[in-house]
Amino acid sequence: MLGQQDVGHRIVVRRMVGERDGRPLFSDALGELVELSDTHLTLATAQGPLRVPRDEVHRAKRVPPTRRPTAAAVVELELAADEAWPAPTRDRLGSWLLRAADGWTGRANSALPVGDPDRPLPAAVDAVERWYAGHDLTPMVNTPLPLAAPVGAELDARGWSARPPVLVQTAPLPLAAGGSPPPPPGSAAVVELAAAPTREWLAVASGRKGGLPDAARHVLTAVDQVRFAHAYADGTLVGIGRGTVTGGGRWLGLSLIEVLPAARRQGLARRMIRALADWGAAAGATHAFLQVEQHNTGAVALYQRLGFTTHHTYRTRVAPR
Repeated sequence: MLGQQDVGHRIVVRRMVGERDGRPLFSDALGELVELSDTHLTLATAQGPLRVPRDEVHRAKRVPPTRRPTAAAVVELELAADEAWPAPTRDRLGSWLLRAADGWTGRANSALPVGDPDRPLPAAVDAVERWYAGHDLTPMVNTPLPLAAPVGAELDARGWSARPPVLVQTAPLPLAAGGSPPPPPGSAAVVELAAAPTREWLAVASGRKGGLPDAARHVLTAVDQVRFAHAYADGTLVGIGRGTVTGGGRWLGLSLIEVLPAARRQGLARRMIRALADWGAAAGATHAFLQVEQHNTGAVALYQRLGFTTHHTYRTRVAPR
């Protein structure tokens, strides 16, 4: 029987998918277990996310990983991602990072428990709760899995809730071809990169993220190597994206890839990603990473076509009010 200790590991699931001549029919699925609840489990498979009701599971077991990243590799990528999304208020608890940005985004307002907090785990969580209370914020912790599984178990015992799983995906540069279509006939869409976002770019980001306080502007711009993708159609901004190079120059981070509804399904997201990937490679980056919620199946499929695979997962844990 699967348990929370299996989240973040590769498993094979045999599920009942029907019946023929009075006999059950089964189908097997292999993938990374990213969610396990009382009613269902969710796998990140090569074909995309798969949600399986628990009453359909005939049997399931963990299988040895083929290329699971080492703990050091997870820490390296998590620190590169932190550098790419820098909270203006920061502190340390041993090696753990404490971050605050006036409540703007979970990543910039959560503790990152990598390394040693220099105290027993229960005392470390107590200190996290006090720090965020002192900044008038609900305590949150990002738990990279399976690296931070012990932290997750401690938070479970305290009744912390969990937000949906996030896939941390990576791809080597240059990116795969991805089946990117040519621009539609007569399309005047162009993609431009800039060292700073325009007012229109910020307006689109504000609509997606629910406002942009001063702390948000710091998160977006306080990176030495950063570019902002602007996609225009007939002179009107219809898409945005952001790229950073961090982690000692190795990692291109992609974030805030957004195309306005009227301009979707024209390949603009791929074009912005490719423009940022070309810039990152020219700056010396050898790999790209991004973070995408596991249930965002459209984005997961797009990134898969570009060569991205899941490096590890994380969940944002939220303290009880």
